[in-house]
This record gives sequence, structure tokens and C-alpha cells, in this order.
Amino acid sequence: MSIEIREVFSKKDLRRFIHLPAAIHATHKNWLPPVYLDEWAFFSKEKNKSFACCDTILLLAFLDGKAVGRIMGIIHHPYNESHSEKTARFFCLECFEDPAISDALLNAIEKWAMEKGMNRMIGPYGFSDKDPQGLMIKGFEFPPVLAAPCNQPYLVDYVENNGYSKEVDCYMFQFDILQNLPDSYHQIYARLSANPVYKVLEFTRKKDLKPYIIPILKMMNESYAHIYGFVPLSEKEMMDMAKRYMPVIDPRFVKTIICAGEVVAFIIGLPNMTKGLQQAKGHLNPWSLFQIWLAARNTKKLDLMLGGVKPGFQGKGLEVLMGLRLFQSAREAAFTTFEVHLVLEQNKPMIAQMKKVGAQPHKRFRVFQKDLVK
Repeated sequence: MSIEIREVFSKKDLRRFIHLPAAIHATHKNWLPPVYLDEWAFFSKEKNKSFACCDTILLLAFLDGKAVGRIMGIIHHPYNESHSEKTARFFCLECFEDPAISDALLNAIEKWAMEKGMNRMIGPYGFSDKDPQGLMIKGFEFPPVLAAPCNQPYLVDYVENNGYSKEVDCYMFQFDILQNLPDSYHQIYARLSANPVYKVLEFTRKKDLKPYIIPILKMMNESYAHIYGFVPLSEKEMMDMAKRYMPVIDPRFVKTIICAGEVVAFIIGLPNMTKGLQQAKGHLNPWSLFQIWLAARNTKKLDLMLGGVKPGFQGKGLEVLMGLRLFQSAREAAFTTFEVHLVLEQNKPMIAQMKKVGAQPHKRFRVFQKDLVK
């Protein structure tokens, strides 16, 4: 039978859309299930305010009456207007191992985009860079990390065979916390530590950290403005993000630098909780929350999720000042490995710092692009 593409309108089909990846990845040991409470919130037009400024569509592919694939289409009007583009995005692409399914889904989303007047498609890419971006093209043998893609390898071939080529790549780096850092780092650290202009704030309680979360996110808006695909967080989105991540943040691994009373730099690490999230299978209840807590407590790997330096303060070594404090906290907590979250290939200063400390780019992700021709 032919593949049927059906738009998602009902709650029943939305449930299919949200839970389909669990079936597709049933035998994929390095798949990380989403937290389903977060998924329902993400796809809710009432809770996710990004829907208000975007055209969107959710599609399911059916074969013999069974859901076998899914895709989301997004047209981000504010981003397009600010960058003088007519670009659509595909997101949430998943399918069983059959190229005909991905062909049908991509063709359908491209047709939708062209009917909306778009002339280009990129993806996988969500509402902003805060959503998982790209497809993994290298590093399938390594365990997954929170908020990063963990697709099946065949999906890369399916996308390329539909005429898509590289738009931009991101890397993840891994390195040994116990290694000796370059002498130059210690010299920078000593110089900045003695400078009364800068004050490093460290935390042991969430109560003390909480007042700084929104200032950190406001500063992130400034320092990330130049990053590919970045969309500034609104006040409401900042509050939602803080509410979402505060339960899993360990204050010991958040460092900020204050200058003249304002946050000018920050770094956030999370104890890796992949094992607990996999055991929870996306469901939150007292037992699964205990599994997640236990995984975070027993892990030896710290995931560096976010970091930034305010424009005007970059190039002064503040990232070294924070980084060495984070190294010290991680060593005291018996961590052995850092894994650095997605770093754009254009971020030459960050990549240079990674090489300087001997970090290896063990994972690579790609956002694809295609010109749409009517």
C-alpha cells in the first residue's frame, strides 16, 4: 500500500506524533527518550508561545494503517524578517528504516513551505537554537546527552538523498578533568583573581542561585545574539526555562562573574543523568525521579550545557577564570570527564580553547539546507 501523509489535528494523533520515536528507537541503545511532560508542553500552542509568531504544521506518515514516520514544519516570521529570508524549517523528523517514508514526509513539508511562499528549507531545526538541532553524523557509539539529537544513522542518508546539503555543523567535545591545564591558564587565573573589578560567584544552595538565573538568561540574549539561528528569549520564556531547569541544576556547577553589580559571564554544568532518563523512559513519577537523581549522583561525567561572556568583556580571559573554578568544583566532587555541549563550527575561539586543553570533537551534528524550486 502507498504511504499516506496525514496532518495532525486531534489529540489522539498528537499522542501518536509524540510517542512514535519510542517505537522507532526501540532497539537503539543510544537513544534518549524525551520527558513527555515537556513534549506535551512544547507542542501546546497555549504553553509554547513560539507558536504565536510562527506558521507550523505537524504531519504523520501511515503505512497499512500504522504510523511509521513524522515531521514538523516551521516558518519563523520574526527570524525571517530580521534576516531578510524566506526560509522554512523541518523538525522532529523520525521514521522507520524505509527511505520511501522520509521521501514522502520531506516532499509534503516542502510543498507546504512553497505554498506559504518560502524558497528555502533548513533542518532539522526547531523554533530556536534552544531546541535540539541537526542530525548526528558522527559519534553514534557514544551515549547521548540531554537536549542533543540522537537519530538513527540511516536518517542522514535519507535527507541527503532528497537533495539536502550542509548548512552548518556543530561539535561536542570530551576531555579529562584530571589532566594538567596549560600554564597560561593558571597565569590568567591568578591575574584576574587578584583584580577587584571581577567577582566570581559560586553557589552551594539553589536558594542562593535562584536570583541570578534571570540575569544570566538576559546576559545570554546579549552574548548569543550573533549565533546561527539564535532567537532572544522573552521574559516569559526566561521564566519558563528557569522553572524547567532549576529542579535538575546542581548549584555547585554554576559559576558567574559580576562586574559593577551585573552578570558579565556565566557557565553552567549538569551532572550527566542519561542513564536515569533512559530508565525513566520519558515518564516522571517518584521512582523515575529517584532513578534520575541516582544517575546524576553516581555519574563521573559533567555536561557543560551553557556558557557565555557579555559583549565588551570578551577576550579578557573571564572564561578561564570561570573554567578553572568549575574544574576545581568538579574535581572535588570526583568527576573525571567533561562533555561540552553543541559548539558551532564558526565559533573559532571556543574551538581553539577546546584544542588547547586537549579536548577531542567526538560528536558531530549537521543542519541541512535545500533551495525550493516550484
